[in-house]
Amino acid sequence: MHSLLSGPINHSRAEAELLLYPSALWSSCRPFGPTALSALHTEDTGLHYDRYLREVIDFLEKDPHFREKLHNTDMEDIKLGKLAKELDFVSHHVRTKLDELKRQEVNRLRTLIKVKQDMNGEKGMTVDHQALLKQFEHLNHMNPHTFEVEDLDRLIKSATNDLENFDKERHEDFKRYEMAKEHDRREQLKTLDEDARKKEEEHFEEIKKKHADHPKINHPGSQDQLKEVWEEADGLDPNDFDPKTFFNLHDTNGDGYFDEQELEALFTKELEKVYDPTHEEDDMMEMEEERLRMREHVMNEVDTNRDRLVSLDEFIMATNRKEFLEPDGWETLEQNPIYTEEELREFEEHLAREEQDLNLRTNDLMKQREELERQQEQLNAQKMELQQVGE
Repeated sequence: MHSLLSGPINHSRAEAELLLYPSALWSSCRPFGPTALSALHTEDTGLHYDRYLREVIDFLEKDPHFREKLHNTDMEDIKLGKLAKELDFVSHHVRTKLDELKRQEVNRLRTLIKVKQDMNGEKGMTVDHQALLKQFEHLNHMNPHTFEVEDLDRLIKSATNDLENFDKERHEDFKRYEMAKEHDRREQLKTLDEDARKKEEEHFEEIKKKHADHPKINHPGSQDQLKEVWEEADGLDPNDFDPKTFFNLHDTNGDGYFDEQELEALFTKELEKVYDPTHEEDDMMEMEEERLRMREHVMNEVDTNRDRLVSLDEFIMATNRKEFLEPDGWETLEQNPIYTEEELREFEEHLAREEQDLNLRTNDLMKQREELERQQEQLNAQKMELQQVGE
């Protein structure tokens, strides 16, 4: 995902965050297979060009020819740009609307660039919009007026790539969160006397031990794990477990696929064994990271065509494997260090540099303020002299 001019544009706070820190929002990443592509007009992808993407897909879906091609094109062909070429065969009305949507998107990006320029104190300066628009890979900036095959190809490839990298960014955000938490804990210890520090350390070890003391976690996607959902969530006899029936029960939107959200919902019972929002020792951010790890693992094992969806055939095939019937144990987060001491040291050094830079900027602003106050005092003195001369 791409930032804008290496800094935020506060056209709105939300938009600036989406442009710069999309993963920090931790909104659920949507799948991007043919079926999911057709549903994007009702889903929030978390991308900074989300509205443009959904509106484009929405209007293309209204064209019978394109809708048929979309539903009959596999993921590899979409990535290779074969679907984009079908744009040449859509109706004139749809093409006209797509032209309008592109012009609106280009104007939105130009507005953001202008706001960024004003915030940087560059108001009134000439802006090379063409050069700055180059960084937005989801459209062809050289042609700001009409929506062409290249625009659809760029839009699909950008969204596919950004969504595929979304989980990686979420993991990095979580790692920074954990390091910041440990950094704050160590800094707080420095403010305590020896007795208080000892008590705090003992309490910290106690809650770590308490958190780790939980029931066994079933391997995500295994027969044991799914049977537990079948029994406890669905209220059915575990001896009557049937993979096809299970799939249909939990394909909540009835589209014939498990998407990422439907998969993640299957892990709730496992996560409740480890995390309780009322317990001091349980961190809900860690729970969501665990949920993400579980979903990624199952997707890697089951999603054989890598379209970010699990079909009924893929699911049934997975239930026939040895790994489904006799899985390995599942190691939870506390058994897998998130960062090393060296990474924490580098993180703390980065924080120190940021604080130093902030202090320098603050000092510069204070000096500027003092200089302005001095100049104002001089102006006030000159004004009084002029008034006295006039009298």
